Amino acid sequence: MTVTLSPDEVLAGIPGWEGADCTELSGGLTNSTWRVSTGDRVGVLKIDAGPREAPFNTRCAEANIQNRAAEEGLAPNIILAGEGFYFTQYVEGVVWERNCLLQDGTLELIAAALKRLHALPLTGRSFDAGIAAKRYVERVAGLDVDVIEKCTEIVARMRLPKNLCCCHNDLVAENLITTPELKFLDWEYACDNDPFFDLATVVEHHELGDSDVTKLLDAYLGGDGQRWREHLDQQRKLYLALLCLWMGARPDTKPAALRKVSARLVTRYF
Repeated sequence: MTVTLSPDEVLAGIPGWEGADCTELSGGLTNSTWRVSTGDRVGVLKIDAGPREAPFNTRCAEANIQNRAAEEGLAPNIILAGEGFYFTQYVEGVVWERNCLLQDGTLELIAAALKRLHALPLTGRSFDAGIAAKRYVERVAGLDVDVIEKCTEIVARMRLPKNLCCCHNDLVAENLITTPELKFLDWEYACDNDPFFDLATVVEHHELGDSDVTKLLDAYLGGDGQRWREHLDQQRKLYLALLCLWMGARPDTKPAALRKVSARLVTRYF
């Protein structure tokens, strides 16, 4: 039986944070999230609802990766991580929304930050899209069988390239924050992967238009984006298949949103 810790129980074991004020934040399907403050110090505490399993990192592995990113100014600092909890520095800033990607200069900002992220040391764990798809299919509901089959077929055909690098693997707008420099939040999926998967996530999750795709690729590749367009398209296909399964597995997914994503998959790849 899994025993979920309370914020007070976690904080009691962290010197200087005992008895801190805690306010629960919204969001988090597999964990509860709390804003924790004591004096002039503020942190964000995540408490897991159950054991961590693939495709997630263990909390200690996640902390190791995020610490390296934090040293490069790409992530908030870690306060402490352990079995069942994850405690990070709270950073003031603007958490992005989808329309932020349409503002002048933002795609170039993402590209520059991604080049620094992808230059971090390898994590030692490779992205396993098949495991992720399997976990999602086990919980999927509301998706047609043929869509599920197509998604799993797409995932099964993908192979990791030789030029792996450290990737975030969940670059949705809500995981970007300007402080004013750009930082990445939520490193629970981070591991070694094809760098174009991060680019594909930015493009496909936010449904960027063709001109913006070109702008992002050229900014990332120093003007040589078109040569890599086909490779990006393959990673976009992979991301869309995983997104479809992931949304189908979430109990809070709105049916209309799921239909929209599955329709994109069907229109392009059936």
